[in-house]
Amino acid sequence: MTDLVSTPSVETLYGDHHAWLQGWLRRKLGNACDAADLAQDTFMRVLGRPRELAELREPRAWLTTIAHGLAVDHVRRKALERACLDAIAHLPEPQAPSPEAQLMLVEALVRIDAMLDGLAPKARSAFLLSRLEGLGYNEIARQLGVSLSSVEKYMATAIRHCLSLR
Repeated sequence: MTDLVSTPSVETLYGDHHAWLQGWLRRKLGNACDAADLAQDTFMRVLGRPRELAELREPRAWLTTIAHGLAVDHVRRKALERACLDAIAHLPEPQAPSPEAQLMLVEALVRIDAMLDGLAPKARSAFLLSRLEGLGYNEIARQLGVSLSSVEKYMATAIRHCLSLR
């Protein structure tokens, strides 16, 4: 198998579009460091898609699609991290977790968020209300304004979804 890193088309794509992509990301994110990281991550994804690269017709559109997905994930992760750290900041000092435990908590929440990402909003809400809030199916049905059988379906869908990702 050929080494993708030395494939001229990857080198050309990088040389021709990296600066443009980084500028595009900088304008979207408002942060040059994050833009540089996500531009690199975009090209790392490109390396893993040799078939798509071989058939490439619109390089900027393709790179933008990949980078946009990475940027959405990045923004979601930052928002989740801020919310988690904000909640921790409101805890009394003796109850506040150590910096290491905070990092582990944020990482766990990011993994859970990624795992639930593909679910429909009501299935996601039902799952979170059940697992995080400890609510029973009847209470979830009341809160979501749906039938009990809908909650059962949402939970089955969410559990199958999570199991399929493991």
